[in-house]
Amino acid sequence: MNVIKELIEGITQDLIKYLCEEENYKLEDAMETVYNSIVFEKLTDAETGLYRESASYVYELLKDEIASGKLIQKEE
Repeated sequence: MNVIKELIEGITQDLIKYLCEEENYKLEDAMETVYNSIVFEKLTDAETGLYRESASYVYELLKDEIASGKLIQKEE
């Protein structure tokens, strides 16, 4: 497995864990939410470089997507 795939898998696992722990999602619901999100689509596209960001940053993007129904990238 290459490094990019490992980073993507690690962030994905963290996103699911965060939804379960912080938002009280059931595991299946958290997985469905993450895997069907625009954030996950961008995360798995190596061209975006999103896999280089921290899991907490990507989680903030996911929470914004869940709240608004669209991906909103905040300026840092």
